[in-house]
Amino acid sequence: MESPQPKATEDAKEGPPVDAELAKAIMARGFRPSVIGVEAWEGYMFSDLEIKIKESTDVYGAVLWPSAMVLCHFLETNRDQFNLLDKNVIELGSGTGLVTIVASLLGAKVTSTDLPDVLGNLQYNVLRNTKDRCKYTPVVTELIWGQDVEQHFPRATHYFDYILAADVVYAHPYLDELMDTFDHLCQENTQILWAMRFRLDPENSFVGRFQERFHVEELYDLPSLSIKLYRAWRRKERMTQDQRKAVA
Repeated sequence: MESPQPKATEDAKEGPPVDAELAKAIMARGFRPSVIGVEAWEGYMFSDLEIKIKESTDVYGAVLWPSAMVLCHFLETNRDQFNLLDKNVIELGSGTGLVTIVASLLGAKVTSTDLPDVLGNLQYNVLRNTKDRCKYTPVVTELIWGQDVEQHFPRATHYFDYILAADVVYAHPYLDELMDTFDHLCQENTQILWAMRFRLDPENSFVGRFQERFHVEELYDLPSLSIKLYRAWRRKERMTQDQRKAVA
């Protein structure tokens, strides 16, 4: 293997973890408040802390999906192999912010991104759950996949150790733009940790196209949740679009 990245977890070495037990442990991280107050919220336990997440049901991207819980559980339980302390991390399609919050609690310097109509609720959740709890204050910013990515995140000055993504692949018309955004942000030693829920054929075919650009390792397979968790890193033989333009 040409990747300089950490070795896979023990679970991954032995094959995908047992679905039922792992899925149960992951979903047990969530809870509902015993008393509903003025503001409705969903509760989650990570890093021995209670995280309160407000959803915005009128915006599709501001709802928390199980893939985010899968990725958060992995980050917390595999921190020896995937240590986020002092690492530069970007999350794509942050939604309600749970993954950003957990990564921040684990010591990462996180840039949390999503569409403009999601940012208000995202910023609220992130600040509510990270203030005075984290070494670094997360940065919440707009990112529209495939649009002005180089202007917002120039490769010469913006290097990320990890790209995190949970449930960003679904039946939408922007899969090509998402692929190009992964391609731009992922440099030689960047690792992608990506939790994906399988629903429709476009999502299945996306994985095949993704493997053309990146080495892919399956870390979790959870059929009961229709979710897989992948680790990926750049194929050295591939040049980025910017690199191809530079030598054209």
